[in-house]
Amino acid sequence: MSTDPLKLLNELSLHRLSLSTRRNFLKTCGLSLGAMALTSMLSGCDNSNKTVSSGIDARDITNPLTPKAPHFAAKAKSVIYLHMAGAPSQFELFDYKPLLTKLHGQPCPPSLLQGKKFAFIRGTPLMLGAQSQFDRYGQSGTWLSDRIPYFTQVVDEVSFLRAVHTDQFNHAPAQLLMHTGSAQPGRPSIGSWATYGLGSENYNLPGFVVLTSGGVQPDAGKQIWGSGFLPSVYQGVQCRSKGDPVLYLSNPEGITRNIRRQAINAINEVNELTFEEFGDNETVSRIGQYEMAFRMQMSVPEVMNIKDEPDYIHEMYGTQVGKESFANNALLARKLVEKGVRFVQLFDWGWDSHGVDKFSALEVGMINKCRETDRAIAALLMDLKQRGLLEETLVVWGGEFGRTPMQENRNGVSQQYTGRDHHPDAFTMWMAGGGIKKGFSHGTTDEIGYEGISGKQSVYDIQATILNQLGFDHEAFTYNFQGRDFRLTDVQGTVIKDIIA
Repeated sequence: MSTDPLKLLNELSLHRLSLSTRRNFLKTCGLSLGAMALTSMLSGCDNSNKTVSSGIDARDITNPLTPKAPHFAAKAKSVIYLHMAGAPSQFELFDYKPLLTKLHGQPCPPSLLQGKKFAFIRGTPLMLGAQSQFDRYGQSGTWLSDRIPYFTQVVDEVSFLRAVHTDQFNHAPAQLLMHTGSAQPGRPSIGSWATYGLGSENYNLPGFVVLTSGGVQPDAGKQIWGSGFLPSVYQGVQCRSKGDPVLYLSNPEGITRNIRRQAINAINEVNELTFEEFGDNETVSRIGQYEMAFRMQMSVPEVMNIKDEPDYIHEMYGTQVGKESFANNALLARKLVEKGVRFVQLFDWGWDSHGVDKFSALEVGMINKCRETDRAIAALLMDLKQRGLLEETLVVWGGEFGRTPMQENRNGVSQQYTGRDHHPDAFTMWMAGGGIKKGFSHGTTDEIGYEGISGKQSVYDIQATILNQLGFDHEAFTYNFQGRDFRLTDVQGTVIKDIIA
């Protein structure tokens, strides 16, 4: 802006004229009620552990995480999604195939290779029987591997989906498809859809929290918990089980909480003026995010602290205070849904069992991954159940695709260790709690587990079922973007009614 008085006066006059243009009038004429609500929201912000009541249908742009009613009565209030990044082998865990064991070591029939694309298999690989032992467990008599002994104690709580399929066979696009409904980046994640539709029941915590373990982020990166074209307030907030729960949550040295409050007030005043002038709802979301971040400074460290949990809980989960681990994250997931967080996403990296080294070997690396997760997963289900939370919490387990019934022979040569290639045509997932049948199996694969022969379910079917349990008709749950109504399941998806109690 000019320092010359006459030029400055002219610039101010032009600015006033611009505010009276037809475009600006149309842009701002409907904002008076929004501005009043905004002022009300800001004046009501405090540091209390206030929990907002649910059942509000109207979408309040000044408080985008206000609880809202779904399309119909929900079976689940929250979701814990356990994603094993890299894709665990169903043959070493859940899909018992005696014939495949008999065929072990024989050349793969050409009919299984013709017209198929594999990530690494070349030439003629050898058939590979299960590298684990199976037995029946629970009243359901479900076949389970000896690699997951703790899970055998809770097998009667879950419903298995044994013939899930996808159309992606590389990690990043398959993970994107599983969590956003598109193999291309830019779409909102399922956790973002859930918080957009339902809001959050805790005024002081994010509606969507992400926890990672395994030392590496998933191949698709943070896009799989991003908000895409939804307002950014609905994206997942990544928390850590070691150190500060959220990066930059603590005040810098020399900055007190009062100073931080004054800084946020100043920023929000500028954002209020911007909102009054331009009417961009994202500006209001930004104000809400600043306020949420301020409240999180008090609430997040408390809920992310596991030190005060009883000894029997630590023994149950196998947790170690101060360590970044899947076990710690599983316990945190229970604490978060207990506090009203809507969607908790756990990503555990390291399940890509190609057999190129011992870390990716079925006989070494995968055994270690099972040891790191099995106890905590069983504990999570038991803990939710003993607290009366399992019936209202939907727990989902799975990877982005499955593994081949033949051994990987990268570049036509067998590996030093035992591994399996990516396989999109058939893999196993399971769900528990949140109105899902107990001790049930849906779908079957053929005698060698190559493809589904009954009860085949797509990634979109999984998404539709999760939304259904949260009370949403996935076909009617949409968001208008660039002139089109988008939905998580795109133009596909059917609710898997057979597994619903």
